[in-house]
Amino acid sequence: MPYHDLRQYLRTLEEKGKLFRIAKEVDKDWELATVAKLVFRKIPDERRPALMFERVKGFSVPVVTGVLGASREVYALALETELNFEEIYRRWSKAQANPVPPALVNNGPCQEVVLRGDEVDLMQLPVPIWTVPHDPAPYFTSPYVIGRDPETGVRNVGTYRMQLKGKRKTGIYFGNNLQDLRRIIEKNERHNRPTPVAVVLGTDPVIGLVSVSKVPFGMDELAVAGGLRGKAVEVVKCKTSDLEVPATAEIVLEGEVPAGVREEEGPFGEYAGYMSRGGPSFVIDVKCVTTRRDPIFQAFVSQMPPSESSCIRGFGFGVPIYKKLKYDLGLPITDLHFKTAGGSTAYLVISMKKENEGQAKQAIWGAWAVLPRFAKFTVVVDDDIDVRDSFAVDWAMSFRVQPARDVFIEPNTLSVPLDPSVPIEGPVSDDSRALGSKIGIDATKKHEFPPIAFPPREHVLEVERRWKEYGLDRIS
Repeated sequence: MPYHDLRQYLRTLEEKGKLFRIAKEVDKDWELATVAKLVFRKIPDERRPALMFERVKGFSVPVVTGVLGASREVYALALETELNFEEIYRRWSKAQANPVPPALVNNGPCQEVVLRGDEVDLMQLPVPIWTVPHDPAPYFTSPYVIGRDPETGVRNVGTYRMQLKGKRKTGIYFGNNLQDLRRIIEKNERHNRPTPVAVVLGTDPVIGLVSVSKVPFGMDELAVAGGLRGKAVEVVKCKTSDLEVPATAEIVLEGEVPAGVREEEGPFGEYAGYMSRGGPSFVIDVKCVTTRRDPIFQAFVSQMPPSESSCIRGFGFGVPIYKKLKYDLGLPITDLHFKTAGGSTAYLVISMKKENEGQAKQAIWGAWAVLPRFAKFTVVVDDDIDVRDSFAVDWAMSFRVQPARDVFIEPNTLSVPLDPSVPIEGPVSDDSRALGSKIGIDATKKHEFPPIAFPPREHVLEVERRWKEYGLDRIS
């Protein structure tokens, strides 16, 4: 059965030992972010939990972080599936092939409290400051922003950083002019029309996963979420527009993006681990806030990897590449992984059971064709290499690669978004024109290799079985 709402999902995380409650009061303007980031830095992926900050200084609303991507296991729990890339791909593929449109209902808990006009005060929400002292203001990092294409009527849901600018105003930053909601806004701006939006903060985890993933433009993300859930997302109509929002959401901000208005936004600590530049960007004028009676505020941990956003992004970006390489091109792909150190955008490792020479390079070009702005480092290894084991990948690159033969560089390609190694000219809100380069490395074996100098598998398994008998469990 799909999760009914964020609360049911949090109960599941807690039952699985994947939600840790922090009862000590924390300051949202420096302490909360530091605690969350050190949890990602100090606790390995396999043990890392989501966090609930029960007492935020000056606020009555608790904050949860890491609930979608504290770890790969948490991601799988959010998706209600096994921690297996093939199974995760299957779920996403089936959902996009068989979307389930949302079901409109008359009312929902997301509108138990309704604040309009002068009653609206976004300062009453515990929005953290994430990168002290560089961020100019608190930032919403996990908004699911809903808009509608004025030409097709198709709904769009996406996640973008939003700077808190005042009681009834936020910024919204798109990074480049290829983002779906920005296309919608610009369509309206050509007719001098504002763009109605609804910002959802905290809901069924599948909706969050869809919001941050690469769903084809023109496909309704809430319908894809319905496909993932196996059941329609229940939605209610907004109080101030014709948009519809998940009925069980914790908090909803209703407003509009005014046509032609730009204000200074940023800088902000981004997923690459560096501060992005500030500059003119769009704004949202908030007209109404609806909440549950006792709302929970959800936030993504981003900035320096490892982070929640890098975990989510790794799966979300990997799925379309996996589909293209394995099922559309028929390549013998066995696994792939966007490395966390690259913010799950810059460094891609693909494993394959190579059948003939040339397939490794075909896989590299295929990955670049699917997401041309990502994977500036792409490495292909044999299927005996674990793509998530950095030592194993480095070993393959060290002893299965001849640089003159197996490494190629492609200049003048689209750069990774917000990559500080690329100098950007022009408006900060449009770095889509920035060109960089890519490197492809074929780290597969090209001829017969000597045997690997390591004990045979059956001996390894037997020694692992006897590990406690040797007393080695006390030091390992």
